[in-house]
Amino acid sequence: MPSGKPSLMEPNLSYRVENELSAGNIQHELWPLDEIDPKKAKFPCCVVWTPLPIVSWLAPFIGHVGICREDGTTLDFSGSNLVNIDDFAFGSVARYLQLDRKQCCFPPNLAGHTCKHRYKHVEYGSAITWDDAIQSTARHFEHKSYNLFTCNCHSFVANCLNRLCYEGSMSWNMINVAALLLFKGTWVDGLSVLRSFLPFMVVLCLGVFVVGWPFIIGLFSFSLLLIGWFLLGTYCFKNLLDC
Repeated sequence: MPSGKPSLMEPNLSYRVENELSAGNIQHELWPLDEIDPKKAKFPCCVVWTPLPIVSWLAPFIGHVGICREDGTTLDFSGSNLVNIDDFAFGSVARYLQLDRKQCCFPPNLAGHTCKHRYKHVEYGSAITWDDAIQSTARHFEHKSYNLFTCNCHSFVANCLNRLCYEGSMSWNMINVAALLLFKGTWVDGLSVLRSFLPFMVVLCLGVFVVGWPFIIGLFSFSLLLIGWFLLGTYCFKNLLDC
């Protein structure tokens, strides 16, 4: 029988509808991105990679990375107090990975966090849009000294992903940024693969021809030392790579 008393379900229903509308509005603000266009060097919401001179010739898994705004413009940290805008250092993009903005946390206020790191995220520096996070990171690194082994382009991208709380994580660092591109990145074209690995193959062949098999052992040891340094600095002695 109908009753004159207000239903206990009505406030819950109203609350649920309000949340759904709010979520819909947030999703609506994520307007469609332009297509990725390597010829115009436009990679909307992508992490991008290119080989480094000399370093990538000896260790092809190491390269230079940057992150792109929603309009596809690339930003990268390539020197002390220097953040390039639309001028990717060390050559054109060879590999890229487009990230999903729906996996980011864009809180309009403290109560609007979609991640589990609400207070930590605010303290670190949350952002309300993708471009806002990149701009905040750029301002932060404009006052940083560049060092290949302690504070580099990977640190720049990791800082930005932490501001976005991408995939609900605030533990982005040099290692997992590099792994993200290594295992999920897409090559721009065959020429990009060639210019990334051909110098390494030439150095390897010349080294074996001139020095012999000990050259391979030395090259392998060099790679292990690099990987060991970044692993220890990232996970064991975090202050070493605090950037």
